[in-house]
Amino acid sequence: MKRRHLFTSESVTEGHPDKLCDQISDAFLDEYITQDPDSRVAVETLVTTDFVAVAGEVTSKAQFDAKAQEALVRRVVSEVGYDDPALEFDAKSCEIDLRIHAQSPDISRGVTASGNGAQGAGDQGLMFGYATDETKELMPLPILLAHRLTKKLTEERRSGGLPWARPDGKSQVSIVYEGGKPKRIDAVVISTQHAPDVANEEIRKSVISRVIKPVCGEYWDEDIRIYVNPTGRFEIGGPHGDAGLTGRKIIVDTYGGYGRHGGGAFSGKDPSKVDRSACYMCRYVAKNIVAAGLAEKCEVQVAYAIGVAEPVSLMVSTFDTHKADEDRIESAVREVFDMTPSAIISHLGLKSPIYRKTSAYGHFGRDEPEFSWERTDKADSLRKAAGL
Repeated sequence: MKRRHLFTSESVTEGHPDKLCDQISDAFLDEYITQDPDSRVAVETLVTTDFVAVAGEVTSKAQFDAKAQEALVRRVVSEVGYDDPALEFDAKSCEIDLRIHAQSPDISRGVTASGNGAQGAGDQGLMFGYATDETKELMPLPILLAHRLTKKLTEERRSGGLPWARPDGKSQVSIVYEGGKPKRIDAVVISTQHAPDVANEEIRKSVISRVIKPVCGEYWDEDIRIYVNPTGRFEIGGPHGDAGLTGRKIIVDTYGGYGRHGGGAFSGKDPSKVDRSACYMCRYVAKNIVAAGLAEKCEVQVAYAIGVAEPVSLMVSTFDTHKADEDRIESAVREVFDMTPSAIISHLGLKSPIYRKTSAYGHFGRDEPEFSWERTDKADSLRKAAGL
């Protein structure tokens, strides 16, 4: 008998305090890379009631002084939707504290050149990538739908379809699996910040009709359990309701709890930091393995030592869904993909100002031209190398 189970993933809108921080940090990264593609950047952001702090280490030739940095912070905050004093967090009036200094020369030395002259990893660590054939995007269905819900919620707010909606919001999707395959949606949860003069019933009715039903599409049925603002009210939100920090939504950023996670956050880090670039590469490898028909599911792990170019380990797991021997698949990966930091950066084109776009609605499973790690252009090479 096929086992039946539920799996749940969540997403948050771009106005969620943590995601606002990710966007500010990645906007800083994009500005540095635009001016100097070799910039080394590690920028963190904190937000709370009418206050933003940006701190970190940067080594760059870019001309990006404190006045320009403050202007960038205010522009991102405004674009996300915090442009009203009534929200207690306003792009025009919020206090901004900037604490940015040069990167440690010890770290820089290790990244610039390892013993053989190649670029070393920016830190030690372990990174994972994951792919599954349960959706055409080769992503788990729960996180895919959760992201679509929060993105649709934001689109409706921006377009005026939900005129009472405010920037902060969350979604959660529970999927019924049978025999490891998704069958139906069991439950959807959406919490959306709102103006004080709107009734709960209006919020529920509009969110179901304008957000949930359009997104669920082929998976919609009347038996789905729906929870909209289950606490009753969500007037106080954003940084006024909850302080935000860069890097606190690493599961939202990746696979929604499917697959493992090495623990490193992405936003605000340039691609010399392998906890970002190598995670992108591991997704690229895993996706190509599944696209090649070598497995139905795949997880790839890689690990590095700081200052050393070659990974200290590489692992491929297919959860017993492989169509070729796993050892042969792993050997094929070693043959087809160069996992050194410089090769990852070059092959994926990571020295480009693409990062703010990644900082909301997930880094994976999106059809964006800048997301080079979503290509499946190595599937044929993997099949040949694996002997299929």
